[in-house]
Amino acid sequence: MAIDRFGRRIHYLRISLTDHCNLRCIYCMPEEITFHPTAELMQDDEILTLVRLFTGLGFDKFRLTGGEPTVRARVVELVRAISATPGVEKLSMTTNGVLLGRMAQPLKEAGLQRVNISLDTLNPQKFQRLTRWGKLEEVWAGIQAAEKAGLTPIKLNAVVVRGYNEADVADLARLTVEHAWQVRFIEMMPFGDTSEFQTSQTIHMAEIQALIEAETGPLQPIAGDGPGPRLDGEARLFRLPHAQGDIGFISSVSNPFCAFCTRARLTADGRLRLCLLREGEVDLLTPLRAGASLAELRQRVIDGIWQKPWGHGLAEGLIPLNRVMSEIGG
Repeated sequence: MAIDRFGRRIHYLRISLTDHCNLRCIYCMPEEITFHPTAELMQDDEILTLVRLFTGLGFDKFRLTGGEPTVRARVVELVRAISATPGVEKLSMTTNGVLLGRMAQPLKEAGLQRVNISLDTLNPQKFQRLTRWGKLEEVWAGIQAAEKAGLTPIKLNAVVVRGYNEADVADLARLTVEHAWQVRFIEMMPFGDTSEFQTSQTIHMAEIQALIEAETGPLQPIAGDGPGPRLDGEARLFRLPHAQGDIGFISSVSNPFCAFCTRARLTADGRLRLCLLREGEVDLLTPLRAGASLAELRQRVIDGIWQKPWGHGLAEGLIPLNRVMSEIGG
C-alpha cells in the first residue's frame, strides 16, 4: 500500500500515454510546440510493467490521459492489456473527443469503462479559437458515440478562460437538463510556457457559478457526508432543478481539495509526478531501461509517494515551470 507522510492512501494513477495532441488548446500548450520523439516516451511493454508495479502497491484506479491519448498508436490494444491486468478495477480516459466517433466502440470492447471529454464551449467559432484547430461537430459526434457505446457516465470538462468562453458557461450547464452528464467547470491552472497567459485569464469558481446562476437561477448543492456540496473526485457537485445530470466545479486554484487527494501521475516520459502543480518527480523509465529490478522500482515509488507534498504553492507564487500540461496529463 502506498501511503504519504500525511496519511493519505494514494491509489489512483493518471497515466499520460503521449504528449502529442491533434489540437493546440490555448490554455494547454503553445501552438508551435515540439513534442518528444516517440522513442523517449514509455513503450507499451514499459507501461504494462509499471501498471503491474502500481497494482502491486494497491493502486486500483487508472485514468489514461495525454496530450491526446487516442492519437497513440495501438491504443486500443494497450487499453485491452491494461484492463486485463489483475488489480485494475477502474479504467477511464480523458480525451478531446475528436477521434471518439470511430474509436468509442472499440475502446469500450477493449475494457475502457468511461470517458471525460473536453468541451469548453458550444459555439463553433469560439471552439476553434480556443483549440486553434478543432471542429466542434467532431467532438459532439464523439460524445454521442461514447454514450452509445456505454462509456458512461460521461463527464464533460470545460476550462473557463476569461475573454474566450465565460459567456458560454450557462449554455454548457443547461446540457445537464436533458442529458445524464456531468458538466465540470475547471479553473485554469498555470504551467510552464503558458503560465503568464493562464494566470491573467483565470476565472475562479465563485465567479463561474455566479455567471451560470445569472441565467439559470440558483444551483442546488448536492448533499455529501460532511458540510458543503458532495465531492466527486475533485469536483464539488451542484444541480439545476429537474436536471438529469449534475454540475461540478473543480477549483484547484481558489479552493483546492488537497486533503482528499489520492492520486499520482505518470508522465509520458515515465516520471512519477507527485502533485500536478509541483515540479517534484521521480524518474522510473530511466532505471527501468537500465535494468533495475521490480523491487528497486517499487521502492522508488514508495519513497516518492511518501514525499508527496500536501498541496500546491500557487498562493505563494510558486508556479510549476518544468512542463506544460500536455506532458503531465492533467
